[in-house]
Amino acid sequence: MLIAALKLSVLYWLLGILDTAALGWQALTRPIVICPLVGILLGDVTTGCILGASLESLFMGISAIGGSIPADATTTSYVATAFVILTGADIESAVAIAMPIGTVLASVTMLPYGLFSPVQGFFTKLLQEDKVRQYEIAVWIFTFISPLLNTVILFGCIYFGVDALQLAIASLPAWVMTGLGAVSSMALAVGFAILTSQIMNKETVIWFFVGFVLVKYVSLDTVAVAVIGAAVAITIFLLEKKIIENKGKPESKEEEFF
Repeated sequence: MLIAALKLSVLYWLLGILDTAALGWQALTRPIVICPLVGILLGDVTTGCILGASLESLFMGISAIGGSIPADATTTSYVATAFVILTGADIESAVAIAMPIGTVLASVTMLPYGLFSPVQGFFTKLLQEDKVRQYEIAVWIFTFISPLLNTVILFGCIYFGVDALQLAIASLPAWVMTGLGAVSSMALAVGFAILTSQIMNKETVIWFFVGFVLVKYVSLDTVAVAVIGAAVAITIFLLEKKIIENKGKPESKEEEFF
């Protein structure tokens, strides 16, 4: 467990730096990215990919905006994937307990950020004094240091929490485990519902029913529906792009005549 906790802690720290310094907001801190990487480190890529898709479906409508973090999807992805791979637990149980774990971890992992508040005044002072070079160096140092506290928290969750979580779930009666399996399926539906409520409008709602018909009555799998959806999206994009480009062009004499 110690080696696994160290591996995942290093991965957490590196991804935190890369996400902040290189790629941008939440590019490398989503379950669909984290879980397969955890699976690679722990020797079970298949489980990592399955959990990545499952947890992303659960958390896809949840995003950290400012100080509002309803659930910590990042740390939860590490803990849930390690829990399944290291203890042999079933994926349904991990998905079912992911949201409660994420809600608790959101409060815990936000605590270190209060320690960083005084740093803002230091950065502001450097800019006011036109010390650009010192400011850049300070930012890079802060980028490397800031994920360390949460890395320690993650190490504790993996090293001490995974075994405790296994014992807690093992002590539950069979009917509770059956309920957890049912809840995991419902949780995925809730995740999709949250995302759909944010992006659905009168122009896109028709495609929701088209996808339902393709899956329910035509019996297409999700990959086939995804390919069809991508083709439709690209076609609409290209048509709208062409319309916008044509609006900026002067009308020809034939068009003026008619």
